[in-house]
Amino acid sequence: MKNLTTASLLAAAGIFGLSGCATSGNLTPQYVPPSTYQGYNCESLVQEYNRVERYVEGTSKQRSTLSTSGVGVGISAGRWGISPNISFGVGQSNDNKARDAKLSRLYGERDAIVQSARIQRCSFANGLKVYGE
Repeated sequence: MKNLTTASLLAAAGIFGLSGCATSGNLTPQYVPPSTYQGYNCESLVQEYNRVERYVEGTSKQRSTLSTSGVGVGISAGRWGISPNISFGVGQSNDNKARDAKLSRLYGERDAIVQSARIQRCSFANGLKVYGE
C-alpha cells in the first residue's frame, strides 16, 4: 500500500511539473503596410507607437481565461454495476491561439509605425528594430 501511495504521489508531481513547461515560441508579425500611417505626423506616430506598445505589453501578460475548478460527484454504470464517481478539476486552459493572433497583428502594426516613422525621418524611430532586422 505504501508503494502505491508513493507511486501515485510521484506520478501526480510529474504531471504538475510538466504542465508548466509549455512555451508560446516566437510569433511572426502580420503584414501591415506602412502606408496605413502615411497621414500621421511624427508626434502622432509616437502616440500611436506608445498605444500599440501598451497593448502588446498587456496582451503578452494575458493568460487564457478558461479555467475549471471544483469537484464533481456522480454515479456511473459499467461492466461491474453501478458505482460512485468523484472527479476533481483544477487548472487553466493552455489555448492561447486568440492571444497569439492578437499579438501577431499588434507586432505588424508596430513594425508599420516604425517603418512609416523612418520614411518621415522621425527621431523616435532611431534604434528601433522591426521584425527580421
